[in-house]
Amino acid sequence: MDTEQKLAVLGAAAKYDICASTSIKSGRPTGRDTIGSHAPAGICHSYTPDGRCVSLLKVLMTNSCRNDCQYCVNRVSNDFERSSFEPEELARLFIELYRRNYLEGIFLSSAVQKSADHTMGKMIQTAEILRHRFKYRGYIHLKALPHTSPHLIERGAQLADRMSVNLESPTPDRLKLIASEKNFMLDLIAPIDAIQKQVQKGLLKAGQTTQFVVGAAGETDLELLKTTNWLYQKKGLKRAYFSAYIPPDLTTRASKSANQPPYHRAPLWREHRLYQADWLMRFYEFRLEDLVLQQDSNLSLDLDPKMVAALKNREQFPVEINTAPYKTLLRIPGVGPTAAKRIWRVRREHRLTDLNELKNIGVVVKRAKPFILLNGRKQGEISSIVPTKQLELFPFVVS
Repeated sequence: MDTEQKLAVLGAAAKYDICASTSIKSGRPTGRDTIGSHAPAGICHSYTPDGRCVSLLKVLMTNSCRNDCQYCVNRVSNDFERSSFEPEELARLFIELYRRNYLEGIFLSSAVQKSADHTMGKMIQTAEILRHRFKYRGYIHLKALPHTSPHLIERGAQLADRMSVNLESPTPDRLKLIASEKNFMLDLIAPIDAIQKQVQKGLLKAGQTTQFVVGAAGETDLELLKTTNWLYQKKGLKRAYFSAYIPPDLTTRASKSANQPPYHRAPLWREHRLYQADWLMRFYEFRLEDLVLQQDSNLSLDLDPKMVAALKNREQFPVEINTAPYKTLLRIPGVGPTAAKRIWRVRREHRLTDLNELKNIGVVVKRAKPFILLNGRKQGEISSIVPTKQLELFPFVVS
């Protein structure tokens, strides 16, 4: 199999590893003999903060795996084409694509071939060739494999801008249902701890992330959000990613002896709601207990979590936009951190009296109207934005 064929196979196999926008300054020294942008607008996964689309090579070192994780398309019991890159081959491929201006960074992950340390060593060799031989100073994200040794984590942290470990499930019991070969604490949390130590030493300026497979083990949204919140508070996690479970046999031929996870494909709306809840905790000063869950400990699929929280606490609304504290502004549907800061600044010198003024500030007026007062005047009714059917079901949804 030639290099282009390998890229087609291993690039497609990497689509289940999620990466999204980030923009950081690497702090790596540059000079006339180095290549690779390290400016804040250049080191990106998919989009810069201003919405500019950038290209990132997302690829597996190999899709040959010794493990039989039931949720994973690359598991050993699946029957499909296998391939692997050698470090020299992949490094040269990336540099050629970079020099042709096809891409601006690399996200390197892998299945586990032979052992975690063996495969992780090859990934690190690839990064070493890029950094030392080709003088590449651009963005590198290395996915640390389960049970990677601390000394390899340290080597990787000296080369990469970001590292990550996929937890996949929020608890040890849930993980056992879909990956019985993995030990939650030893194989997954231990590498996360090792990466955290490197971040605390000043390496990995873009921090570390993790990913959950949503729905594969029957976990609830509460379990996912509890673990995510713990990772943010105790492990210094930069960001969590959520991937709705897609049964591997939709795209590959599973062997007759392979067991499938006992759960079906997860709805994409569930993934979306988890991202919204995660965003509220990270940027809107929401606590985990502020999020409203259904009786089955899952988020509502019909209404976004911020709207549900506002409806649950309707006695707190409407609020006067000209006097409400910053934290209260963040609780208003349609008002984000940027708009709340602008309101805070503008009203020091000007009293807001018109919805168009809020619209120009960045407020989503249609969503915010039922929850605000302007100079003591109510601006709308909740029934104008929430269907009557949803309002009737609401007591059941949030009980």
